[in-house]
Amino acid sequence: MSPPAQITAPERLLAEGSPALVLAREFRASGRALYLVGGSVRDISLERAVGDLDFSTDARPKETLAILRKVTTRVWEQGIDFGTVGAEVGGAHVEITTFRTERYEPASRHPDVSFVGDVVTDLSRRDFTVNAMALGLPGGELLDPFNGRRHLEERLLTTPIEAEESFTDDPLRMLRAFRFASQLDFRIDKRVVQAIANLRDLMATVSAERTRDELTKLLLGLAPGRALQIADATGIMGFVVPELSALKLQQDPVHRHKDVFSHTLAVIERTDPVPELRLAAMLHDIGKPRTRRIGPEGVSFHHHEVVGAKMAGERLRALRYPNEVVGTVTELIRMHHRFHTYRLGWNDSAVRRYVRDAGPLLGLLNDLVRADCTTRNPDKAARIQARMHDLEVRIAELAATEELGRIRPELDGHQVMSHLGVAPGPVVGRAMDFLLELRLEEGILGEAEAYRRLDAWWAGQGNHPGG
Repeated sequence: MSPPAQITAPERLLAEGSPALVLAREFRASGRALYLVGGSVRDISLERAVGDLDFSTDARPKETLAILRKVTTRVWEQGIDFGTVGAEVGGAHVEITTFRTERYEPASRHPDVSFVGDVVTDLSRRDFTVNAMALGLPGGELLDPFNGRRHLEERLLTTPIEAEESFTDDPLRMLRAFRFASQLDFRIDKRVVQAIANLRDLMATVSAERTRDELTKLLLGLAPGRALQIADATGIMGFVVPELSALKLQQDPVHRHKDVFSHTLAVIERTDPVPELRLAAMLHDIGKPRTRRIGPEGVSFHHHEVVGAKMAGERLRALRYPNEVVGTVTELIRMHHRFHTYRLGWNDSAVRRYVRDAGPLLGLLNDLVRADCTTRNPDKAARIQARMHDLEVRIAELAATEELGRIRPELDGHQVMSHLGVAPGPVVGRAMDFLLELRLEEGILGEAEAYRRLDAWWAGQGNHPGG
């Protein structure tokens, strides 16, 4: 069946009073063309939800600004030097860009822009053919000069122009290929993959912020494992997360161990698409190459979680991730291996410490631990999952009686100072540490018993209760 000549837009897209129709009529009244372009058209064709709306026009930015102000007071001019004006129209966020071509200089976050006179030239400089389609407005006619609709049906990513030229214009498009492969679960044209392998060194010129944003979107896609595997084969990941490639450890012929790289890809795909969780899954074992030792009992990676947490922090900071993201990911990595000692037997104190140390990350931590079980041995997998279930039951039971989510000493600082007759200072901090340790070890004792234990501790410091 040949592709249809026109995409049938969702009824609401061009319904009377819709943002697209309001804008189309206003641009037409001004003698200007308006096209819906890019991801909006792709997602309509894939019957995916359409969020923000992207448009292209032959109007220059100042003229676009004037037209927009006829229909809305909420207009943003931050991108006007690059041909883009943003606005809120009818509750929708829209961006309208003058027909243009663009090229990124090394390490720049902003393109060098040249305005052009026709929409086909504008589409030709877009990243992939599936993003190089347009809907003429207000009628919704499909403009598809590079066979994007056919490539959607084939689930294929390829470039409108020669891949080498496209990637030289903007090297980030190489990483974006794997991002879309992950998000859409598409395959990448072999010629595009080869071009990426040939031009991978250009990734060194891309700013950390732009690289970070593409990597995050890749990780949150439908098929991040396969996308990362192909990306790594091209060598591009050496410029993004080189620690990932280092996980392909050389196996010792006698003391064999699992392929840590493949294991990591599997862990990523077993986690929910939460940015911090998927970043932790990608980086959770990066400390293994530095801690790998071969002894009489086989291969070991002692303290790889500690080493890996430090390495992960360095990598995430280099990619300009926010401090709160860095903190969450590194803490998940630092704690992800603790659960494996549960098989040795944890008393209630150990469970309390696990909950206290994980704090608000407990849910994410348990999700990461569960995803980390990728063994193909069904009996071993069942045992690990049973232990995790048992731990979560014990946490729930203790939480029901002890408020585990808010573990703190049974006495506060004011009570300690009043009872011991001391002023604020280091001694109060030591007393509170003692009481917290008591709470973790023995659970809730009651206020009277807490005072009795505090008196005993105070006497052991060379003092006397109440004095």
